[in-house]
Amino acid sequence: MMDPLTFADPQDNDLTIREAQNEVHHWIQTIGVRYFNELTNLAILTEEVGELARILSRRYGEQSEKPSDAGRDLGDEMADVLWVLLALANQTGVDLTAALEANVAKKTQRDQDRHKNNPKLQP
Repeated sequence: MMDPLTFADPQDNDLTIREAQNEVHHWIQTIGVRYFNELTNLAILTEEVGELARILSRRYGEQSEKPSDAGRDLGDEMADVLWVLLALANQTGVDLTAALEANVAKKTQRDQDRHKNNPKLQP
């Protein structure tokens, strides 16, 4: 199993979250014609998360993987979820870069010692 933070070919041209939001917006305006409304995108996000959950739970959980899911690319499924999330952020005026930075700071302050001191999480 691959180390979660090790990627095969790191590049200096990695896409930032802000660039990804802009890229999705540009694609929707030029190729997708227009955004679906927020509730439609919420339904699509729910569907995409469900597909990802099914594949993950069967591939890494205790159920057998369905033959129809065996060849599914996990990265592509995650990208589908991210795509719709980026579209929703664009539609609702959320800067995901700023939101993620604030969220990490909140979690860091709240959980700085909590997990280290939890006996259930000790090796």
